[in-house]
Amino acid sequence: MTNTTLQTETKQQLHGYFLRLADSSLTMGQRLAEWCGHGPYLEEDVALTNVALDTIGHAQMFYQLATDLAINDQSPDDLAFLRDAHEYRNPLITELPRGDFAFTTLKQYFIDVFNLNLYAALSQSSYQPLALAAKKARMEVKYHEDRSEAWIRRLALSTPEAKERLQKALDDLWFYTPELFEMDEGMKDLMAAQLVPDYADLEENWRQAVEAKLSECKLSLPQSGWVATGGLQGEHSEHLGYLLAEMQFLPRAYPGCEW
Repeated sequence: MTNTTLQTETKQQLHGYFLRLADSSLTMGQRLAEWCGHGPYLEEDVALTNVALDTIGHAQMFYQLATDLAINDQSPDDLAFLRDAHEYRNPLITELPRGDFAFTTLKQYFIDVFNLNLYAALSQSSYQPLALAAKKARMEVKYHEDRSEAWIRRLALSTPEAKERLQKALDDLWFYTPELFEMDEGMKDLMAAQLVPDYADLEENWRQAVEAKLSECKLSLPQSGWVATGGLQGEHSEHLGYLLAEMQFLPRAYPGCEW
């Protein structure tokens, strides 16, 4: 399936879905970029920066897919830099402040496993531009997941302090993860057209992989807590506003400027 064969309603639904993918990658990449110059040692500082660059590159790719649908005259840069917080469609977990290294690493692991499964499924999308983009992104995410998984094991099975910090990160992050798998009516229509996968299947695969790894690392899942929701409908925490204020300052201060 190509752009020219899509119905108008399907284009609108895909546009919204591409924004979800792009906004999630952009906010995640921006948080990772905050580690540049602050990593625990030089090699890891470089690794975090490379993962951030890959993730922001995925955002650019999905913003371009949204732009290619010609829903409006916005460019990828317009979508990234000229929308306000309530127009963003990322889950709340990606906009959370970076926290310490254990917090960042566990959050990255959760997102990496999610993206690895998501992009594998999207590689089978009937919309060819999306399938091709997902295949490219998945190759990079596989490296990200290998790295974050290794760090989870290293932190959990090393010193008592490292494990304590990782357990605290798990307690803080766990109930943000269900939002990753939320679907709205538009996504259900896209799923029926074989454009996007069933997120219930993604959740099952994600939980099996993640819970097995946490058990191996002797980490305890929290049993109850507030469950995050709202980000995919534009209801965000205050953290996104501060993130966007910093990220969008130059494009808003100097509209149309190129450098």
